[in-house]
Amino acid sequence: MKEQVIQVHQGAKRIHPKLAKGRFANLRIVMIVLTQLVFYGIPWLMWSGRQAVLFDIPSRHFYIFGAVLVPTDLLYLTGLLMVSAFGLFWWTTIAGRLWCGYACPQTVYTEIMLWIDHFVEGDRNKRLKLDKEPWNFRKIRIKALKYLLIFFVAAWTGISFSGWFVPIRQFVPAIFNGTAGGAAVGAAVFYGFMTWLFGHVMREKVCQHMCPYARFQSAMFDHDTLVISYDTERGEPRGARKKTAAKEETSLGDCINCTMCVQVCPVGIDIRDGLQYECIGCAACIDACDDIMDKMGYERGLIRYTTEAVLNHDYTDKDIKKRLLRPKVVGYGSILLAAAIGLVIGVATRQTLNVDIVKDRGVMVRENKQGLLENTYSLKITNASEETQIVTASVSGFPEIYLTGLPEKGVAVKGGDTLSVPIRVSTQPEYADKGSHPIQFTFRYRNEKAPADQARNIVENASFIGE
Repeated sequence: MKEQVIQVHQGAKRIHPKLAKGRFANLRIVMIVLTQLVFYGIPWLMWSGRQAVLFDIPSRHFYIFGAVLVPTDLLYLTGLLMVSAFGLFWWTTIAGRLWCGYACPQTVYTEIMLWIDHFVEGDRNKRLKLDKEPWNFRKIRIKALKYLLIFFVAAWTGISFSGWFVPIRQFVPAIFNGTAGGAAVGAAVFYGFMTWLFGHVMREKVCQHMCPYARFQSAMFDHDTLVISYDTERGEPRGARKKTAAKEETSLGDCINCTMCVQVCPVGIDIRDGLQYECIGCAACIDACDDIMDKMGYERGLIRYTTEAVLNHDYTDKDIKKRLLRPKVVGYGSILLAAAIGLVIGVATRQTLNVDIVKDRGVMVRENKQGLLENTYSLKITNASEETQIVTASVSGFPEIYLTGLPEKGVAVKGGDTLSVPIRVSTQPEYADKGSHPIQFTFRYRNEKAPADQARNIVENASFIGE
């Protein structure tokens, strides 16, 4: 028996996809423009005299337009992640990897790098020819221009990323005059480098070998999931034929074996071999095949978004109900709806003032000049709104208990600020014997422009250490 060697990995051969044109390519352009307008543009928006969206990690304040989130609001971040996760699961069950094909950052930046390739080096055939040419002045000039544009895109992407965490209107000038902070510059360099590495160098290798989503997506797919498929029944047997040849005069299927679907694929697969985990659902092959079908005078849809059940003639592409009213879709959708409703209610009813009570551990208890037992606390008041809040406080827990250190008319906490206020709580010695005693603080807060009867209450428990 002759020994056969199977090569599992054939090396890092650069894929040069042909630029696809058509309705799905146009949709992909729209999605890329929209996502990048959000990523590059939002940090430059202003709101009430500050950056509209800013995740200020050192001060632990997250500004999102009119909302100010603080560390105690991380519960809402958990809710947002749940909504995002189940939204992705739900959508994948219905329509496959549309996220990957149109909005995933890896796809977006790979597509941008391919645009640069096409703009500078030309179409697929010219790029293949250029790669085979020996190095000369022309090739160096073309490659240098391409890498200059790639560097600009990667650098600006890194700067925009840091602009979500530091004020970008001060950060950009600070980069050029050398006064930018080291952490922000480091984050910009790292994100820019990863954009270059993943978007230009690795490209499809990320989807093929690194992305975990490509591996576990099969758990969400079934025979009713909308995926890009080749209609084998209609296309086979494939073969070349003259454009003028009548379809009825040949014994061939509609596929003319032009390989255009392979040439436009950004991950280099042949969709005619069936569904593969490398397929990102970008539909470039659909555009290419439809264009060939138009030229041949054949019906479009040899390669199309469809389901396995449709290809098996269980129902038609127009029968939407059978695709949507399935246990898996309803289950994911119900969880998604519940998580979204919970998140909206939580955000709408959240307290805009947070108070942390910290007991002074240096002096647990002492006797003051009036002969009362006294404990010292520090109030950390965080205003998670845009308006100044007036805060007053009272304490209960003993028949006689007194709070000092906080003005009777209250303290003003500006929007987005955190204020530390030292206070003292005292009581008669006979009420607080040795040990810990529960007490309760009641804080009332209101907008400085609102009347006192519109104040809201916050109740916090604490302990009083007796003698």
